[in-house]
Amino acid sequence: MRPGPARARHRAEQHRTALAGVEAVSLRSDRGFPRHAHDTYGIGILLEGGHRSWSGRGPVEAGPGECIAVNPGEMHDGHPVGRAARSWRMLHLDPALLADLDPGRSGTVEIVRPAFRDPALATGLLAAHALLADPATDPMAGETALLRVLRRLLDRHGDRRIRSAKAAPCIRRAVDLIEAAPERPLTLADLAAAAGIGRFQLLRAFARDVGTTPHAYLLQRRVRLARAALARGETPAASALLAGFADQSHLTRAFGRQFGTTPARYRAAVAPRPQ
Repeated sequence: MRPGPARARHRAEQHRTALAGVEAVSLRSDRGFPRHAHDTYGIGILLEGGHRSWSGRGPVEAGPGECIAVNPGEMHDGHPVGRAARSWRMLHLDPALLADLDPGRSGTVEIVRPAFRDPALATGLLAAHALLADPATDPMAGETALLRVLRRLLDRHGDRRIRSAKAAPCIRRAVDLIEAAPERPLTLADLAAAAGIGRFQLLRAFARDVGTTPHAYLLQRRVRLARAALARGETPAASALLAGFADQSHLTRAFGRQFGTTPARYRAAVAPRPQ
């Protein structure tokens, strides 16, 4: 009798941190994650295994000891190299944290490369992650370690750029229609009308300029909207309705594909505790 397929190895632990605008995650997974974007910066360290992804800045492949990074709004996905699970630690950071490192300077902070080797940054990142993820840590210790990491990240791997819209004006109008209210029902006809082009032309141009289909973009935008509601303390069921999902089960499936955890676990880790 042949053995059945090996069970997927996946664990995502969302840690509660004492710092506003900072989320710490520990992951071990052989899952792939579909194309999506975050409202935050992401900076992490791969501990074991191999990680491969498509990024708006080009293809990425990283191994143990390498740092991985993503900018706010940057479309990307993520897959293991081979069949082995990979393990990594990740910090998600509000954009204001990096902007505050150089007050008064114009432009948006951009992490230049999606993967790079920097042993000193990796060591500091692991230490900061451990401090931030430990509820017994003095918040000032975690904040100090994080700011040192961000200073090195910005000095060695960051740039200040005035971002220009990459999408064609017609596709930008379709994106703006989604962004204005992701929770409301939309059809391809609505987006095509806003763009001033046909539906088939919209599908092709949207995928070319944005990196994914209009439906996938709308779905991941709704997931991010629900994520914000969960972080405020809304229940998964309420968050699903606020974000335009048909029900909680639809949110749970989409949330798991994008973030690797459930809405309930995410809420328990980051929502304000009752006083």
